[in-house]
Amino acid sequence: MAIPRWFLRAPSPDAEYRLLCFPYSGCGASMYAGWPQWIGPVEVLPLQLPGRENRMREPHYGTYEQLAADVVDGVAAYLDRPYAVFGHCGGALPAFETVLRIREAGLRAPERCFVSSQVAPQDGPYGRFLGLTEEGLRDELRGLFAALGSDSPPAEMLDLFLEVMCADLDANRTYRKPVTPGAACPLTVIGWDADVEVPHRLMGGWEGWADASKVVLPGTHYTFLSAPDVLLERLRTDLAGG
Repeated sequence: MAIPRWFLRAPSPDAEYRLLCFPYSGCGASMYAGWPQWIGPVEVLPLQLPGRENRMREPHYGTYEQLAADVVDGVAAYLDRPYAVFGHCGGALPAFETVLRIREAGLRAPERCFVSSQVAPQDGPYGRFLGLTEEGLRDELRGLFAALGSDSPPAEMLDLFLEVMCADLDANRTYRKPVTPGAACPLTVIGWDADVEVPHRLMGGWEGWADASKVVLPGTHYTFLSAPDVLLERLRTDLAGG
């Protein structure tokens, strides 16, 4: 079976439910390597964005609006059953924009959108990374690799990741939307009690967009990478609720 370019593996035709996961700024789909492939009957499908990993030769998407349009075109055939989307920090906003684009296109809407460690579109852009120099971003990338359980990559590889991260942050800087009540599917807003990058108290703006439930989980900004049980349980509970 051919693997669609938006995935690292072909989606299972037997999946009852799908969870599409958007990668963090500067990263590709492999950042979800610590997550299980299944959460009960839900197939976890990390999305591979252009300009990184096996799509490194492709140009960057430019804006979250363009990315959302491209994602919808690329994955529309796989929205044929219940599904949800997940995004953390720099992945949460393009995930949400994709939900909006899906509705505009008249396609099957997701059952739920999970937004983790990110302010609502009308409250951004927000984040310490947005003000860092390139050297500061290199240091953050080294920390991210450490959080993923690997040594810092060679300088030339780090430069490639840095280029992607800078372009991703530019997309973040230009993304801002006024609140449009009822424009999205139900939301689960996930904060982390020790997250100093995006404190959970700043995430209340999501309630203006749709029916939103907020939960604060124990952990830091990078805790989600290891798919802790408390996160998986919350995903399992909210996905079961539709």
